[in-house]
Amino acid sequence: MRFRLHHADGVEDIEVPVSVIVIAGWSGRDRAAVQEHIDELVEIGVAPPSRTPLYYRVGASLATQAGRIQVLGEGSSGEAEAVLIGSARHGMLVAVGSDHTDREFEAQSVAVSKQMCPKPLGRDVWRCADVAARWDRLRLESDMDGEPYQRGTMAAVREPVELIADYFQGYKTVPPEFAMFLGTIPAIGGVRPGKRFSARLADDETGRALTLDYETATLPIVS
Repeated sequence: MRFRLHHADGVEDIEVPVSVIVIAGWSGRDRAAVQEHIDELVEIGVAPPSRTPLYYRVGASLATQAGRIQVLGEGSSGEAEAVLIGSARHGMLVAVGSDHTDREFEAQSVAVSKQMCPKPLGRDVWRCADVAARWDRLRLESDMDGEPYQRGTMAAVREPVELIADYFQGYKTVPPEFAMFLGTIPAIGGVRPGKRFSARLADDETGRALTLDYETATLPIVS
């Protein structure tokens, strides 16, 4: 995949392959906030997780930077997440992405619902090391169909090193070609379907932000 790496010396176009994608779920730092998100999904029929955090492996071919994705039916929506991407040349990078998920099928299987939808990624990235010292102050936000959908900071999500170490049993960085979605924050008004989604990971100290915008085209459900 092609990205624009923003660093102190400017912007560099880079290419980073992504061959493995893991999505960290139920990864909130505050147990009460995690339970709030679980409760949001229970309200739409989703069974609670077997453990927290829980890591879902999805096909690497789902990663996309297209401004329009195709989904089956009207029951899907996005979730803003910071995404770590391993690069052999540039180290661990951070992007903003969306764990777009089929909300209707989620009631039957969270793992399958995540595999059913593309996973949009923004084109701009930072080196994780460049923002690590102020990671908790990075703002994670999203809008859906033109309305505020998520508002918070990365302080609400478990620290990257903790999630990496938990998944890899001791590693402190993700390996090359590996992408990890770090988890989301609660939705304003509850999780619901939507067609137009935008996400931001903003660094107020520098005034910069990683952004993502896309819309969905729905395919008919036939039987």
